Amino acid sequence: MSFTLNEIALLGIALVVGLILGLMISGRGKYKRLWRDEQTVHRHSIQDRDQRLHAANERIAELERQSGPIGPGTASAVAGAAYGRDDLAMMQGVSLQDEITLNEAGYHRYSQIANLTDEQQATLEARLGRAPGTIHREEWLEQARLLNEGKLEEHGRRYDRPAIPQ
Repeated sequence: MSFTLNEIALLGIALVVGLILGLMISGRGKYKRLWRDEQTVHRHSIQDRDQRLHAANERIAELERQSGPIGPGTASAVAGAAYGRDDLAMMQGVSLQDEITLNEAGYHRYSQIANLTDEQQATLEARLGRAPGTIHREEWLEQARLLNEGKLEEHGRRYDRPAIPQ
């Protein structure tokens, strides 16, 4: 039996088409099923994430309602409690803005202020925008020493500030 060139070409084409159709039909359901399963898992993980996010937002709103308003000085009080900072604004001549500037310069404790050198005082005065000698004139070192030692009444008496009850 002999085949012509056209017949051989048609048989080749039929073989390739049959092979392609066979591959498409055999895996079609399996891959479609896997894709659907993956989509379902993805949808559930998104829903779970959204539920957790909603619960967290509700908890935040509840805590904000319970905490009350945030006023001036709250941030420094929280920072002081969290990082072990003293209330440097207790010293006469130190405003809340000065306290922030001192904290940014690395001064957080009364003991640090009490031990300032002349050079450090000059640097701080420049940073605070104060005239040279202001720290010495306002007796910051002595005030810091008293506050560091817990002598609040003496500090209040000497620097015209009422003592804070302990």
